[in-house]
Amino acid sequence: MDITQTIETLRTRIFTIFDHLHAHPETSWNEVNTTAFISNILRENLCKVQTFNSCTGVIGEMGGGTFTVGLRSDMDALWQEVRGAFQANHSCGHDGHMTLALGVLLVLKEMNYRPGGKLRFIFQPAEEKGTGALKMIEENVMDDIEFLYGVHLRPMEEVKDGQAAPAIVHGAAQFMKGEIVGTDAHGARPHQGQNAIEIGAALVTLLNGIHLNPSIPYSVKMTQFAAGGESSNIIPGKATFSLDLRAQDNEVMKVLTKKVRKVAESLAIAHDVEITLKPRSNVAAAIVNDQAKEIMAEAIADTLGEENLVVSVVTTGGEDFHFYTLKKPEIKATMLGLGCDLAPGLHHPDMTFNKEALLSGIEILTKAIILTFEKYGEGEALT
Repeated sequence: MDITQTIETLRTRIFTIFDHLHAHPETSWNEVNTTAFISNILRENLCKVQTFNSCTGVIGEMGGGTFTVGLRSDMDALWQEVRGAFQANHSCGHDGHMTLALGVLLVLKEMNYRPGGKLRFIFQPAEEKGTGALKMIEENVMDDIEFLYGVHLRPMEEVKDGQAAPAIVHGAAQFMKGEIVGTDAHGARPHQGQNAIEIGAALVTLLNGIHLNPSIPYSVKMTQFAAGGESSNIIPGKATFSLDLRAQDNEVMKVLTKKVRKVAESLAIAHDVEITLKPRSNVAAAIVNDQAKEIMAEAIADTLGEENLVVSVVTTGGEDFHFYTLKKPEIKATMLGLGCDLAPGLHHPDMTFNKEALLSGIEILTKAIILTFEKYGEGEALT
């Protein structure tokens, strides 16, 4: 039985898994029931299972030997307003990503495939916080992995349904929480304090004046600002704010972060206030390996046809998957960009996509894994 036929026999099982995951979203670091659900499927399919005392997430492993290939899926949902109420919501496609990874497992198990080495399924928590990948590194999950594959559903304006890209070139992102600390003043006596709102406005203007190499995309913007209370005749001296920094290159992100701090320091001196910037979560820009990308491209072409193999997707969006290669540069990694008619867009509360694309995504990832073992390990031939 070939891969396509095997997937078709598993169609109902695959969509049942997706429907369950979609209906039971859990936010970052709270993926307790998701971890249990996936763990059961891994055990049912004779995987060696590892969970963690310090966090959610689960690892499944099949095969043995020294050559190790990893397939990573994120698990967490977003917390957002959906039809008037805040709730956990899978609007970034992580329910689809988990289904894809589990689908690969089910297909390989059904085919009685024995990898020429170890195949590790990594179900990683807290991608949306930008900290889950770092936790997996801390737990030594990545220590012996040579090839690592990931996947992300792509919006329809990036990759059309029925097409796929062999790599996603995400940018770096840095999120900061800031505080302005000055003195309140009476509305009629502004000279007796500092107006945090005016200082915030000046900060926005100065941030917009940061100029770096225009050939590499970058941006910095204020995304939250809060100052003042109920009394409209008090000039607020204190405020809190958030900043979102983006850069397509990790080195450019370092320069951008330094310049943002310089702007804040200069503004604090000019207005005689204290301005603090505290880094929150961040994600690294993509480091794509050519060998892994070539394997993924071959798997896409074999599944969808050469005409539906598209160029690598360059996006300003971030993904903590790339911490794996930033912290472990010996890992050869790429992410499949799967077209699936995703609309209106990622993180939209009503995001939907064509679930049929999951089947072709499973086939692509299955073939990529088998090809990797064929070329670099001692895997079985493609059937």
